Amino acid sequence: MREDVPGRANVADTPELDAYYDEIAALDAGALWNVANIIEPWEPRSSSVPMLWPYRKLRAHVLRSLELVTPERAGRRVVYLANPGRRDVAAAVGSLYTGLQVMSPGESASAHRHSTSALRFIMEGSGAYTIVDGHKVTLGRNDFVITPNGAWHEHGVEAGGSVCIWQDGLDIPLVNALEANFFQVHPKLRQEVDHAVDDTSARYGGPGLRPSTGAWTKGYSPLLKYEWAATYAALCAAAAAGEGSACDGVMMQYVNPLTGGAVMQTIGAAMQRLAPGEHTQAHRHTGSAVYQVAKGAGFSVIGGRRLDWEERDIFCVPSWMYHEHGNAAADEDACLFQFNDLPVMHALGLYREEAHPDGRQR
Repeated sequence: MREDVPGRANVADTPELDAYYDEIAALDAGALWNVANIIEPWEPRSSSVPMLWPYRKLRAHVLRSLELVTPERAGRRVVYLANPGRRDVAAAVGSLYTGLQVMSPGESASAHRHSTSALRFIMEGSGAYTIVDGHKVTLGRNDFVITPNGAWHEHGVEAGGSVCIWQDGLDIPLVNALEANFFQVHPKLRQEVDHAVDDTSARYGGPGLRPSTGAWTKGYSPLLKYEWAATYAALCAAAAAGEGSACDGVMMQYVNPLTGGAVMQTIGAAMQRLAPGEHTQAHRHTGSAVYQVAKGAGFSVIGGRRLDWEERDIFCVPSWMYHEHGNAAADEDACLFQFNDLPVMHALGLYREEAHPDGRQR
């Protein structure tokens, strides 16, 4: 007789059933009633757990990799962050991957492209740049840049800059789960920069403006870089106007300026501001998110677990898990950057959200 297995239907074992299970297993088949509640749960059950990766503990290890491997040998010099429940697919949470990449002045990595969508969020240093399909983008601290799927891209640090560390976010686990991943190194290893530096910011970065000439037919945003200064100014202006919600404070979505939709087909991104002393209400939704603290210090309660964070720390919120955020300072705001898989949830009609019945978690 088989032991009780979570998810099995209320079907009593009999010698005939045991023999039946063995017979169909030999044909690489099985009885749905034995696994129904596992593969079709009553509500989402994430295998990911809430995690906090403190930057002050990781930073020394990230910098040490400069001495141990080169970009040419390693391909990408990255320390990735693994969720205990998702180590088998190297995910930080759900179907999202993240890691910390470091480069020295004068270094550059070879150009490549892949089926996964990617983003960079600059954590420290000066002189960083990214080249995407011939568009060179200069980057400063807390700037956010996209490197969409299928686009040639490479990264580097100018010779006159300093050691730079940035967060890499990708949808690697998702694309691998769909068995659709390709990776290709540029045949010349480097791209030609055939546009003016930061041209996408010049063309598409104006407030509420878009060029009247030229056509953009790609599924991702033509604006490759979203600058911290403009983002923070928008958050503060919205706060002054009384915008915000009980669950998210003041939050701004990074969008495609032509469509108002997400910056990429499978990855969305946002920045939220918590006023001094603010503590949001708890809610949960389908879709996972990776957060990075862009400014300030505070805490989050995720699935009943409190995580205290400070600037540059990274933490995650698994799908369908209650979460709330608090600003620990009484005289300074806090800002949280996040990237998420919400575009996938919305596109597939899977998005669902609800507030905590008690307002906050215990």
